Amino acid sequence: MPLSSELSDLTIAQLNPDGSVPVPTAPDAAANAAAEALQREAQLEALKTQVEGLKEILAKPLNDILAEHDKFKEVAAAWDSYGAMWMLSQRAMRRVAMDLAAAQGVSEEDVVARAMVYANQVLNTEDEDLGGSMAPAQLAHIARHKAFLRKQFR
Repeated sequence: MPLSSELSDLTIAQLNPDGSVPVPTAPDAAANAAAEALQREAQLEALKTQVEGLKEILAKPLNDILAEHDKFKEVAAAWDSYGAMWMLSQRAMRRVAMDLAAAQGVSEEDVVARAMVYANQVLNTEDEDLGGSMAPAQLAHIARHKAFLRKQFR
């Protein structure tokens, strides 16, 4: 390689204000710095979005925030009551089923096995309504939770 081409690739370093010689950065370092700057910018935008969301919440009057909280509490209490009613009715129906099964000489294991077969039919067959005992809205509700319910009824 001729000497003139080697000299044209040279860069004369400018001294730092304190008189020290700066350490040259690798070409990859500049690319990394640019990538880090873009990442910081994206993080800043995400934080700005979060702050805007918080400002929106805080801009509401306190009585509106509390009213929403009270509505959530009412809804949660209603679901809790419904869950208690459902559990009681299920336990009562189980007792009836076991009493009737015992009167016919059918074991508890057989009753539970039949119940599992029915549950799996609903979960794995389209439009299975257990002989008309389930309303379309109930079937739609079950359909929304099939993945969870399939784990429970194995």
